[in-house]
Amino acid sequence: MVKVVAIKFKNGGKLYYFAPKEGETYTRDMPVIVETSKGLEFAWVAYPEKQVTENEITPPLKSVVRIATEKDKLFYKSCLEKKPDAMAVCKQKILELNLDMKLVDCEYAFDGSKIVFYFTSAGRVDFRELVRNLAAHFHSRIELRQVGTRDETKYLGGLAPCGRVCCCAGNMPEFKKVTIKMAKTQGLSLNPGKISGLCGRLMCCLSYESEYYAEAFKKVPKIGSAATSPDGSGTVVSVNMLKMEVKLRLSDNAGNIAYRDYPVSALQFKKQQEQATSAAEEEDFLPDSEESDETKPAEEKNNPQRQSAGKQKEGQRREKNAKDKQAEAPRERRDPHGERPANTAQKAVRRAVETPRSEKQSEKRQEENQKPVRQENVFDSSSVFDFSSLPEKEK
Repeated sequence: MVKVVAIKFKNGGKLYYFAPKEGETYTRDMPVIVETSKGLEFAWVAYPEKQVTENEITPPLKSVVRIATEKDKLFYKSCLEKKPDAMAVCKQKILELNLDMKLVDCEYAFDGSKIVFYFTSAGRVDFRELVRNLAAHFHSRIELRQVGTRDETKYLGGLAPCGRVCCCAGNMPEFKKVTIKMAKTQGLSLNPGKISGLCGRLMCCLSYESEYYAEAFKKVPKIGSAATSPDGSGTVVSVNMLKMEVKLRLSDNAGNIAYRDYPVSALQFKKQQEQATSAAEEEDFLPDSEESDETKPAEEKNNPQRQSAGKQKEGQRREKNAKDKQAEAPRERRDPHGERPANTAQKAVRRAVETPRSEKQSEKRQEENQKPVRQENVFDSSSVFDFSSLPEKEK
């Protein structure tokens, strides 16, 4: 086990592990200065000292430089105050150069060595001229980084359709994979306007309970399918996978219609029967003598009567399964020339071999073979002009 401190650089951002400095105690949300591959950065303590395994850390583990002093806090505050002016200058330069890009965010390095601008664009952008203009204006190193639409929403934030702050900007350190299958499994409307977030992609919250809904979806009937209840058979109208209840549409001989809710355990439906039959087939398929010699008891190994009975039972079971498959299979057509089933391809080959050609077809084939082969015209420059007949001057 390794003793570490969990550090975050932004609210709702990814957590990184750092080694605590000897002689310092940390509390939650305490500002600290850490050293990263980009240099010194201002960060906060997400979780104080805790023990983690060596597999959870990425060596080499860097240590916290120091707890942020008042001077560090004032410098970080001044960098935040300069951020709006830097954004305004960069937007103006983008308009002057007529670049197809949207500026999202910018940040100052804590050591003051560079300024990083984040932007989104539909394609590749040649921003070399923009970097030269920004470097001449700020007299500092400039970096431009292109991000996606989901990262844009994470930087800017906003209110989601549920009324809360967007998950990516509030409590999601890393993006998770979200698919349209998750929405189908949960029984949601497939209208893009209802299942899409502010970024225009599928909402991240669809993946929160996808595992539960994937398991519950296997245990409930499909909407529109038939199911049998204690009051009779009906049609499934809706399914509540949280309560595991199904609403059925029941009708009697007089034409009266009623809607009633039933628990899934009280119904019989096709999906349930298929699962039961598949499980039974798997059990029937496994013979009793499937066990290895190591797992069998010593009495059964040394008892020839039990071994012969087990082999006989296994043979009867295999014979029964073969008969059932043969009964379920459709009757195959028999070939009059043999006992094997006549396939269309086999029939065509046999007919071509056994049936002789007619005399007309053979005569026609002979006539085609006797026709002269057509020769292609080859351009010969000597056939157009006879250079030997020209006088010497014209040659």
